[in-house]
Amino acid sequence: MSQEKKNIKPKTISKKVRAPRVSRVRQADPFFEREKEKYENPLPSREYVLQILADTARPMTGEELIAQLDIKPEEIDHFARRIFAMEREGQLMRNRAGDYIIPNKADLVKGRVEGHADGFGFLVPDDGSDDMFLGPRAMREVMHGDKILVRAMGVDQRGRREAKVIEVLERANTQVIGRVMVEQGVVFIQPENRRISNQILLASDTTRTPPAAGQIVTVMITQQPSAHSQAIGRIVQTLGNYADPGMEIEIALRKHDLPFEFSAEGQAEAKKLPDAVRKKDWTPGREDIRHLPLVTIDGETARDFDDAVYCEKQGKGYRLIVAIADVSHYVTPGSALDADALRRGTSVYFPRRVIPMLPEKLSNGLCSLNPQVERLCMVCDMDIGPLGVIKKYRFYPAVMYSHARLTYNKVAAALYEKDTALRNELVDLLPHLGHLDELFRVLLKARAKRGAIDFETVETKMVFDDNGKIERIVPEHRNDAHRLIEECMLAANVCASNYLQESGQASLYRIHEGPTEEKLGRLREFLGEFGITLAGGEKPKAGDFAKVVAQIKERPDAQLIQTVMLRSLQQAVYSPDNVGHFGLAYDAYTHFTSPIRRYPDLLVHRAIKAVLSKKPYVPNAGPVELLMDTRRKRGKPGRDGKPARGNARDKQQREVVETPPVPEKAKKTGIWEEIGVHCSQTERRADEASRDVETWLKCFYMQDRIGEEYEGSITSVTSFGIFVTLDDLFVEGLVHISELGKDYFHHDEARHELLGERTGERYRLSDRVRVQVVRVDLETRKIDFKLLEGVERETTRTGKTERDRAKAKPEVAVPAAEPAPAGKQKQKPVREHAKPKRLLPPPEAELVRPSRSASTLPARPAILDDDDDGVVSWRKLAGLPDRKGPHAIAAEVVGKREPRGSSAGAKSRSAPPPGRSESHSDSRSSGKTPTSKSAPKPKAKPKAKPKAPAKVLAKATAAQPKVTPAAPRTASTVKTTARKPVASKGGRRG
Repeated sequence: MSQEKKNIKPKTISKKVRAPRVSRVRQADPFFEREKEKYENPLPSREYVLQILADTARPMTGEELIAQLDIKPEEIDHFARRIFAMEREGQLMRNRAGDYIIPNKADLVKGRVEGHADGFGFLVPDDGSDDMFLGPRAMREVMHGDKILVRAMGVDQRGRREAKVIEVLERANTQVIGRVMVEQGVVFIQPENRRISNQILLASDTTRTPPAAGQIVTVMITQQPSAHSQAIGRIVQTLGNYADPGMEIEIALRKHDLPFEFSAEGQAEAKKLPDAVRKKDWTPGREDIRHLPLVTIDGETARDFDDAVYCEKQGKGYRLIVAIADVSHYVTPGSALDADALRRGTSVYFPRRVIPMLPEKLSNGLCSLNPQVERLCMVCDMDIGPLGVIKKYRFYPAVMYSHARLTYNKVAAALYEKDTALRNELVDLLPHLGHLDELFRVLLKARAKRGAIDFETVETKMVFDDNGKIERIVPEHRNDAHRLIEECMLAANVCASNYLQESGQASLYRIHEGPTEEKLGRLREFLGEFGITLAGGEKPKAGDFAKVVAQIKERPDAQLIQTVMLRSLQQAVYSPDNVGHFGLAYDAYTHFTSPIRRYPDLLVHRAIKAVLSKKPYVPNAGPVELLMDTRRKRGKPGRDGKPARGNARDKQQREVVETPPVPEKAKKTGIWEEIGVHCSQTERRADEASRDVETWLKCFYMQDRIGEEYEGSITSVTSFGIFVTLDDLFVEGLVHISELGKDYFHHDEARHELLGERTGERYRLSDRVRVQVVRVDLETRKIDFKLLEGVERETTRTGKTERDRAKAKPEVAVPAAEPAPAGKQKQKPVREHAKPKRLLPPPEAELVRPSRSASTLPARPAILDDDDDGVVSWRKLAGLPDRKGPHAIAAEVVGKREPRGSSAGAKSRSAPPPGRSESHSDSRSSGKTPTSKSAPKPKAKPKAKPKAPAKVLAKATAAQPKVTPAAPRTASTVKTTARKPVASKGGRRG
């Protein structure tokens, strides 16, 4: 035995002797311990490689790096993989000699390309510095979304930093949807995404029938563009003709990279699920509430029912039960269904079609709280006092039985209109509905006391014909039944956020921060024009906004003021860091009530179950890697509020090898942060896709109405014109600045108006005008109007700011001109800031100003959120980056000038707002040009008439009719004809 021990010991010692020894150079790596935890044989960290290059202070060859870092021969392949990954990330690059250099040392800037429809683009640097201009030549070798390295090449004529492309790090586009174009026998694809200006040549394919011009196809890019060649691709799918029914949705799905097909694994998992609740689903702790008369209240067209409600009197207070579909019981972490739901992030609602987050078997069947069937649910059981204060609550899983599927209109008719037939039909449920209504009134008072903001809006509904095109657009008003359900959902969401916060369980909160300092200053200046004061100092609360809303409720210009207030607020996002919800005036708020159609709600359900079972919950790392497939950029969103694009598959592959280990606590927080950014992005993506489809449908609807005249209201004022929404059609279009009159118009962003320099003519938000439809472009989704009459406004500004201006700039009459020569007429004195011409008042029956659709409001960030029941409220008008300010509506509704590369928020970029590109505003003679000054233009000497033969001249003079001299035309009287916009060679992003 002793001999055996002697034999073992030497072996052990010899093994230790043969163990690889780490050199002092490698041990000097500041991140050596981190690498050692991850790899059995740790390599030099990325930071150490960069440090060695920086200390050397010169380019180094690969052999020099290997020698300097003491890389063993068996480690070279693994080290080369790390160096290649650093090149892809832009941390390293090779110069023409093949040596490795640090881009920052070579004055190179890494960033993401944002293309423009006119052929130029911008680089949005990763370091947050000012954007750099990329000319048309530079854009030939890159596409929108590509990651590149550039070098600054000076400043262009507009004072913008101009860049030259040095290297393309990552390609963002592998497949593109576009239209087949044929010119002189050459077949190419014009991408539907206007930011991709590159035309893609089609490679010859003998196996496929040549496509016809005008067809919509999906192209796989086989050769990316370069400085010397165009992109080349091959068709992988032919969708059909451009005007085919439903084609607008097919285009939007692919244009916005929306996952619209479930994976084979996900479909297989859904197929295995039962059609009804089984006895084995009655897990321990699941309560039976089938005896309670719970009901669902949704819209007429709803098919997935997330929530059911029940209310009963309890002394002076109430017991409110909100039962939510228990999706987390069927969609488990790490499953294929979970991965598919994470990719989608949310359901997408198009006119006449829905792209659900979950397969139909779940969304419309097993998870939907359909009437007269048993369903699994998560319950929030609340005791609410007589003043609307939630005294206590508890969460628990349960089995429920929906007693009725009700609609908003049906409930409103039974409760408020006292419809006898409906009351007889719902006789057994009326007492409970009555208690719900009583509680609703109590919660409304609590809401007002809390100071939540509540803007009054009207939604619109599209009515379609048999061909899937719009027949008419009608207003759709929210009744008290909508608000009743909304208040119940808000109460449950608040309880969920408080429950998770008190337990210490990480989760996703729905956060909404207050207005920025800059926007707050502009809003106060604007309100001062009307003598309105916003209290609260530097950090006003939601209650201060609510007081202003209540103050202006009866004013005729309430819509104007409300719209400007709405645009001053930021957008709501998902985040694990709870900072409260400004618009709703909650210290903590989350989404709990719609797990069928929102992934964050599903995560909240899992977190609550984890607290109930006293086990911590962290989302699986596996599904989080799938974020690379839908997210455009890891980490925080870009400065335009939207994550940047990137190559998903390449990122995912190298992260598996190169992602360094992090502490467990940071890892947990990072996962929640990743999912929060992803879900915020998918929400915006869904909104953009839906608006894109609605815009195309409205353009198609208006193409037969060219030449018709309508009255409308100005719903957005930009530096290049005004956007007008028609009263009866709820469609928006642009009146270009060149159509406003012979004057230089200056844009006042704070006052939301265009002011004529010579005539004093003003066009401001909410003014009433009469316009004519002159152009509809289906390809660019744009509608142009011509101004016929204007403007009529509800009120005149009389606030302190306006009075101060009047004192500073007294009315000055222009001295009378000298007696005019024959054939001319004296000009009347022109007063500065002259009162604009008004329309004649409408007939008595039309004195009440019609309500405008929610689509006429700015598509600003969603601040008070949707009401969790599938009904879109004004809160879902959000989704665009807050930097767009008063121009956001241009990218929102029909007639919008589709943002030609207008998603970024560069500080130095003096770009026109989304809606119409600078090329439109610069290409017309009227309106302010880049060279125009604030002073009036001096009178030019009349040009000499060209000489002509005496006979011809006499004949021409005799043929001219005699006319009576007319007064000079002003901006309010001149009528101009529509002119086709001419694209300029370069310009700012629109």
